[in-house]
Amino acid sequence: MTHLPFAGIATFARAPHHAPDADWQADVAVLGVPYDIALGFRPGARFAPRAIREASLRYVPPFTDLDGRIRLDGVSFVDAGDVVLPSLEPELMRSRTTEAARAVRKRCRLPVFLGGDHSVTFPLLCVYDDVPDLHVVQLDAHLDFTDVRNDTKFSNSSPFRRACEALPNLMHITTLGLRGLRFDPEAVAAARQRGHTLVAMTELESNLSAVLDALPAGKSVYLSVDVDGLDPAVLPGTSSPEPDGLSYALAMRLIRSVAARNTLVGLDVVELAPNLDSSGRSELIAAWLIMETLCEALDD
Repeated sequence: MTHLPFAGIATFARAPHHAPDADWQADVAVLGVPYDIALGFRPGARFAPRAIREASLRYVPPFTDLDGRIRLDGVSFVDAGDVVLPSLEPELMRSRTTEAARAVRKRCRLPVFLGGDHSVTFPLLCVYDDVPDLHVVQLDAHLDFTDVRNDTKFSNSSPFRRACEALPNLMHITTLGLRGLRFDPEAVAAARQRGHTLVAMTELESNLSAVLDALPAGKSVYLSVDVDGLDPAVLPGTSSPEPDGLSYALAMRLIRSVAARNTLVGLDVVELAPNLDSSGRSELIAAWLIMETLCEALDD
């Protein structure tokens, strides 16, 4: 029996629900990390995993596109639920997130992680400590490479700084869509000293072909999508929106290029705050972006 999108239990794309450490195997597994106490501005990302799951009921594969291609046919999904998080214990959040994500990664071909603020990406990346020559591609308005903000080293401004310190196998980060006036000069200098690729929106607009040519190739890539990388006119439900961001079409062109040139080993979607968009379109766009990314990563 097929339920309408507004009926039934809201697992991701109606996938069966299994605990991260249960006995299962799948091509894709989804794990939620409903955590947002590391934010520097407006809260609400804790509600994103549930909202994305509800939105995903609109997008249950397989799909048929305009050219008649059947997408994600035969791809198996599991919804591994949410990490069981403490209210106000960031260190325990990180350890539990890594533990649950490691269990999920053992059981699937491509894990999809639903944040949560961007601080959750650090404990998620720790699961990939065994991947040689690991690369990160980050769609984001902000660099998120700050050392310390407001006396904490584990805010949503710092996940990639902490990951580079903890993971000697994390070789390179490419950040796409940077813009705004609120950059930390020390963080920019540290990222450039390490050799990271920092691509501003202005460069994407003026020299897209060169940016696409410079993307990683032949690597194991973890893709981190901060939804504030998208223009807030497209996706307003986020804590720290920055004007003049990525269109959905440009975001997917970048993602398609990354997926075509590399092997995606993980995907996270973070910083969605559904409470800040009463229209509900932000979570619909996030859910569809996940599905389109999976089409590019998994369709043969």
